[in-house]
Amino acid sequence: MRSILTLLTILVLASCSQEPKKQPFQSVDATPVYEDSVSIRAITFLDGRTLAFAGSNGKYGTVDVNSGKVRTSTKYHDSIAPNFRAVGGTTEDFFMLSVESPALLYKTGDNGQMELVYTEEGEGVFYDSLAFWNDTEGIAVGDTVDGCLSIIITRDGGVTWTKLACSKLPDGIQGEGAFAASNSNIAVQGNKVWIGTTEGRIYFSEDKGINWEIKETPIISGEPTQGIYSMDFYDEMNGVAIGGDYTAPESNKGNKIKTVDGGKTWQLIADGHEPGYKSCVQFVPNSGGEALVAVGFTGISYSFDRGESWKALSEEPFFTVRFLNDSTAFAAGNKRIAKLDFK
Repeated sequence: MRSILTLLTILVLASCSQEPKKQPFQSVDATPVYEDSVSIRAITFLDGRTLAFAGSNGKYGTVDVNSGKVRTSTKYHDSIAPNFRAVGGTTEDFFMLSVESPALLYKTGDNGQMELVYTEEGEGVFYDSLAFWNDTEGIAVGDTVDGCLSIIITRDGGVTWTKLACSKLPDGIQGEGAFAASNSNIAVQGNKVWIGTTEGRIYFSEDKGINWEIKETPIISGEPTQGIYSMDFYDEMNGVAIGGDYTAPESNKGNKIKTVDGGKTWQLIADGHEPGYKSCVQFVPNSGGEALVAVGFTGISYSFDRGESWKALSEEPFFTVRFLNDSTAFAAGNKRIAKLDFK
């Protein structure tokens, strides 16, 4: 019996070792699924079949990823058609947040209409991105107002939102904010959250926004158009951030960093090598944290070695991207949303 079990174990191990290793992407096909006169910088998957988005001029909607059917609507606040650059979702609701004053945060209402759950007015008000830890707790970030970064948090599923007092946050830097470029300068894993700023700093909390500390990074941030544009974490230890300068998109010095210790320390990667400026970076699912895709108006780039080297896959311009699975993503940009098939 023991010899039979041993043989079975050997056969199982042999069969596992013969499983083909996932090969690096060589190309990507972009198929348009929605086109309109709207700028879209914020998309999110509500479930395995629904992509939700919100963009400029009050336009928002959903895409059925299986059928390709698109539903859209336009939200007005009095005579204002808000510009939305942040979205989020729970299993129950979709959320969308506009940028400038008055900042307007909507959630799916019980009557099927978007319901206003938070608003903020004033000089300097400008919100950038939104994320949820779970169905109950979420966070949004905006630029500095009254001496500190603007951070609002919900603990009741998005019904109410509370802005953190400056006394609860690290000292801000004058003019510090977050780029509203792709709804991806907030990353959450477990109870942790990382927020990348225009100053190249990272606000970090390991207890869902109760206590905060600052982590410094070597990413370039000397000019107002430089800093961290996008961040993603594969797990609680491995993360990556990207940025650069959208006014000098070819520049590739000091614009890509990674961490392997949960954001305690950050190191430059592919410094002085492609890609230059990108507005969004995401880990490829089921890649063990090895594979990354970055998009921007300069095209789509790919890494299969944790960002140490990159390959340009396409010149197709996009602002933001989210993966549906390990070979399919959806990307949004100026006047369109497209399905990306990586091969």
